[in-house]
Amino acid sequence: MLVHTVIFWLKDSVSQADRTAFRKALEGLTRINTVKQLFVGTPAPMKERAVLDSSYDFALTVLFDNVAEQNAYQVDPLHTKLLADFSAGWKKVVVYDAE
Repeated sequence: MLVHTVIFWLKDSVSQADRTAFRKALEGLTRINTVKQLFVGTPAPMKERAVLDSSYDFALTVLFDNVAEQNAYQVDPLHTKLLADFSAGWKKVVVYDAE
């Protein structure tokens, strides 16, 4: 199992309509056949703790059976279209891949 987690910080200039479109595009990645499960979320209203970072705008977690399937996802047209369409609105992106 490979867990691919991506944390997005969007530029302040990104409109609410574009944020909605971005979330819809993230959710649409479930159509990639190597994706086993996919979760999209925004910061939960949690009590502040020193270890909690709620400064991001979106979190994406995708589960794959193995690294090869995640590699196929990276070059899938749906994924590359999302990058082309939305990356200009990202202030920062952090990726965590875990086995």
